[in-house]
Amino acid sequence: MVDRSGQPVTHRRVLMIAVPIVVSNVTVPILGVVDTGVIGQLGEAAPIGAVGIGAIITSALYWFFGFLRMGTTGMTAQAVGARNDAEVRALLMRSLLAGCAAGGLLIAFQWPVFWVSFQISPASPEVETLAQTYLGIRIYGAPATIATYGIVGWLIATERTRSVLVLQVWMNGLNILLDLWFVLGLDWGVAGVAAASAIAEWTAFGLGLWLTRSAFRHNYWKNWERILDRGRLRSMVAVNRDIMIRSVLLEIVLVSFMFRGAAFDDQILAANQILVQFLFVMAYALDGFAFAAESLVGQAFGARDRSAFRRSAVLTSFWGMIIVIGLVAALLPYGSLLVAMMTTSEEVRAATRTFLPWMVVLPICGTGAWMLDGIFIGATRTRDLRNMMGVSFCVYIAAVLILLQPFDNHGLWAALSLFFLARTLTLGVRYPSLEREIDRSRLQRPAHSR
Repeated sequence: MVDRSGQPVTHRRVLMIAVPIVVSNVTVPILGVVDTGVIGQLGEAAPIGAVGIGAIITSALYWFFGFLRMGTTGMTAQAVGARNDAEVRALLMRSLLAGCAAGGLLIAFQWPVFWVSFQISPASPEVETLAQTYLGIRIYGAPATIATYGIVGWLIATERTRSVLVLQVWMNGLNILLDLWFVLGLDWGVAGVAAASAIAEWTAFGLGLWLTRSAFRHNYWKNWERILDRGRLRSMVAVNRDIMIRSVLLEIVLVSFMFRGAAFDDQILAANQILVQFLFVMAYALDGFAFAAESLVGQAFGARDRSAFRRSAVLTSFWGMIIVIGLVAALLPYGSLLVAMMTTSEEVRAATRTFLPWMVVLPICGTGAWMLDGIFIGATRTRDLRNMMGVSFCVYIAAVLILLQPFDNHGLWAALSLFFLARTLTLGVRYPSLEREIDRSRLQRPAHSR
């Protein structure tokens, strides 16, 4: 494991971390397209619907445990910065144990979980039966998937994002090949899609263990007294709990935005769906630089280096702004063309163009929030993340109540923009306290290094 924690924070170092993440994110939507396209070759609607619903349910279940990736990145990056090698390796083991345990619980309680899911999102009997088949197979990949979140977080913290790219490409590439073989070659249908995903997830977990093999070269990784230390476990639980609450509130906002949009006519609903895809593209691009912030800020925080901390925050945010400005600049002249490529309905095209200017407003409001998320995760100041998300959530609810009726869908987009702006402002106000904490802690020896 190469220790770069003492190296200066440069533009090149930021890009070395961020670019592989951006590239790996490109493979995510491709897999979804292939899953749908392969099952669509069966010529029936029900299997497509079953795979769609099954994928949504499993994604939601796995997403719920996404806090493990973020928490692992922040804590590991700080341990790297503090040059606490024993804790770096112990954190990998804790995340692996937590991920496998969470996946095991999902398998054990799969039936009530699936029942609740179908109560929330009912489907026709045929679709539901096929979706049950899909879920009944796919759920057995849960321990591997959730544990891999911890591996990815650990790799990001140690600036090994090329390994993350290899892991992502392997998992999604194998999944695509198995999709083609199981569905088109062996005619396994919906079960084939699910089996392809589960197998790919377990092989990715195995590859992840191999990619992190440097962590197992010393006996630190099997120091169970340290790994299961109650104080460190409580700290891990607190960090991940706060991130989970923050993420749940964020998801409620995004889901409610789509549900409120569904109350308008079908054209506006379709327009919102298209514009949200544009936002997802920007989010995938920003992820790389937010992850770079988590790693570099975390290392600087662990090293109690205020100068490196500030430079990490500034440089990662600079590149985040550059990527968003570039995407927005491309969207302005070509937005209408992209909309035309995504739908043949003239009514939907017209509705989408009406709301297209929000693709300029919302990224301007939200880029700061995205980057500050990475900064606060790196510093493991997750209580602030949770609390400021709560404030922003209240701002969104108030904005919807005030703006929706007089301005309709424009009011809904304005409320979402205000939500992201509130996150930017509230976290921005708390940022100076991070630097002050570094100054205070310089005089103290970190407890976890004793």
